[in-house]
Amino acid sequence: MTLRLILGDQLNRQHSWYENNESDTYYFLAEMRQETDYTRHHIQKVVAFFLSMRNFSEWLKEQGFSVIYYQLDEENNAQDLIINLQQIIKDKGIRKFEYQLPDEYRLDQQLKSFCDKLDIKSEAFDTEHFLTSRSDLSDFFKGKKQYIMEYFYRHMRKRYDIMMLDPKNPEGGKWNFDHSNRKKWTGEPKIPEEKKYHFKVTEVVSMIKKEGVQTIGNIDVQNFNWPVSREDALAMLNYFCRNLLKHFGDYQDAMHSNEVFLFHSRLSYAMNSKILHPKEVIKTVVSYWRAHKEEIDISQVEGFVRQILGWREYMRGIYWAKMPEYQIANHLENTNPLPDFYWTADTKMNCLHHAIKQSLDHAYAHHIQRLMVTGNYALLTQTQPDEVDEWYLGIYIDAIEWVEITNTRGMSQFADGGVVATKPYVSSGSYINKMSNYCKGCAYSVTKKTEEDACPFNALYWNFLDDKRSYFESNQRMRMMLNLLDKMDRDKLQKLKERANKIINSPNDY
Repeated sequence: MTLRLILGDQLNRQHSWYENNESDTYYFLAEMRQETDYTRHHIQKVVAFFLSMRNFSEWLKEQGFSVIYYQLDEENNAQDLIINLQQIIKDKGIRKFEYQLPDEYRLDQQLKSFCDKLDIKSEAFDTEHFLTSRSDLSDFFKGKKQYIMEYFYRHMRKRYDIMMLDPKNPEGGKWNFDHSNRKKWTGEPKIPEEKKYHFKVTEVVSMIKKEGVQTIGNIDVQNFNWPVSREDALAMLNYFCRNLLKHFGDYQDAMHSNEVFLFHSRLSYAMNSKILHPKEVIKTVVSYWRAHKEEIDISQVEGFVRQILGWREYMRGIYWAKMPEYQIANHLENTNPLPDFYWTADTKMNCLHHAIKQSLDHAYAHHIQRLMVTGNYALLTQTQPDEVDEWYLGIYIDAIEWVEITNTRGMSQFADGGVVATKPYVSSGSYINKMSNYCKGCAYSVTKKTEEDACPFNALYWNFLDDKRSYFESNQRMRMMLNLLDKMDRDKLQKLKERANKIINSPNDY
């Protein structure tokens, strides 16, 4: 008898495991406190994974596979992966254990250690999901000082022949249309009503609460609104193509207080749980664009492809190249606590209030809200990366460590010292004003610098540059800003620093 383990983010119906039905094979999935409790997750995240796992389990049964499924409240569930596996191996007389390679380092180490101690055969299989192996990125950049994503992205376009005229030339004459992806949305074009599912999740939420799982965020138990099966995810993909793709690129960086999703696809959870394969997502979107070129510009689709083929694969490669040291990286030596309002949205800063409340209500914020609002503020207030990490890993429905930690410590907090980002992503309030309507109606003025009603980002920005300048003096991309800092009147800088330190010392007053 063989036992095959399927983790909660390995819900890939297209895996070769399911090509044949072996009568002597059991498939095991489990909802466990081990996974709900290693950080405090958003309630919608826990619900989504449990429902997706249950749907996958039912699909396996429909195909005739033998399934062992432990719900969270199952009597036999020890709530620990290893204890559960040991018990099943004993009870079922298992002679071989098989698993798909985990995408989280902690689980990878846990299963390696388990297999080393087994007295039966074991074998690990690829998940057959990603377009690169764990080591492809580090092999690609071998001998290079920096891991520049753009070069890797071009390599991936060539490797998979995606939007290429020939092996050397991209369609549209450019590799990257990022400069076309920075428009501010002011109400036009109209955004089609979001794809909704209205799942009732009262039962699973009650079970989670009854079992004492500690979660964050909010949930509408009558209208749960995330795809939790392959059919739902494919419907969302097709909805994106038909309704949102033609404006996606233009407004992918835009933010607006009246809109949660704008033109974004909301497919990241389905891909990160492996319900959808990245290649099929790319193929579907590119094919739709080819059939509708008269109404969809290449800049819309290239921006989408870059996020999946480039950024997503790049971040996963960074993760496996740099773990486990990456999880404690703190290059800028930041030590301040994360403000309490990150857990409540109770702040007078409109941009932070909106981005955090949206995250608490929907388990979602797009990349610019994460990078240039919540992440920007955390970095400018010199927050300890561990605390920033914990928040990002818990609050977003698509947050699995391989993608969360590289974006947080690398892209957002510059804690890796420049492995991912060539400069820290920080800004004053002017960038937020440029890309959103958040500054309108805010208690603080984006044009003021040191007054009591001045936008906190303005003083924090210059204070950060001054406090951390020794870390950036050799960084050519920071030279212009450091030159401006050097030319600033000393009295003006001192006033900026005094206001910044008041904010840093009492963040929950703002």
